[in-house]
Amino acid sequence: MQSKMLAAIRRYEMVQPGDTVICAVSGGADSMALLWGMWLLKEKLGITVEAAHYNHNLRSEESDRDAEFVTKFCDFHDIRLHLGSGNVVAGAKGLEAAARDARYRFLGRLSGTIATAHTADDNAETVLMHLIRGTGLRGLGGITPKSDRLIRPMLDVTRAQVEEFLNENYIRHIEDSSNATDAYLRNRLRHHVMPLLRSENPSIATGLSAAAQRIRQDAALLDDLAGKLDRQDVNALRSAPGPLRRRAIEGLLRENGF
Repeated sequence: MQSKMLAAIRRYEMVQPGDTVICAVSGGADSMALLWGMWLLKEKLGITVEAAHYNHNLRSEESDRDAEFVTKFCDFHDIRLHLGSGNVVAGAKGLEAAARDARYRFLGRLSGTIATAHTADDNAETVLMHLIRGTGLRGLGGITPKSDRLIRPMLDVTRAQVEEFLNENYIRHIEDSSNATDAYLRNRLRHHVMPLLRSENPSIATGLSAAAQRIRQDAALLDDLAGKLDRQDVNALRSAPGPLRRRAIEGLLRENGF
């Protein structure tokens, strides 16, 4: 797992020597693997590694248990920890989206590069979610490895590799009870759809994640070509191929506040 993380970090130039990387840690398997993996790589990368935990106060005592677990782990290993909390209320997009927005607002206030523990399985699930809801190339591109100050070094790592890494390094983690429910689309895909796809192709997670990467590259090329069109020239837009014309018009609308 470490070698895949290191390869991704270098391929996408996620960090530079001297950077401070703050790992978003919930206490679950993926985030504990992220924190320990980055901690083991910090000398090789020449970086400082810290952790951040946000308590959403959604699961009563369980939420406090998570915060305590992460705090004790960081204290034991002398890892600086940033703690945040809030009372999340479901908005128009639902409780899960509201919790995610609150968490990212907290992370956005921290000074440093923010690392999250999204895996190849998460990416595969995201692609399927977008496909079910209806999407274009951007949605099929799944989760991006790097965006501004946000990095995701584990997108080439599967959940099976996470579990193996934790066992090899004797790193404990805790389970979020909400992961067991089928109330959310992602959980339903994880519990029911992905196992079926995995029975057809054991490497479905890495396969979908790799396909998403190629789609992101294709989409980036189309965006670049569309950016070279004269969007004020109606005839040029009319004569442009549909994929470029759509992108050019979308860009024009965004620039004008639509």
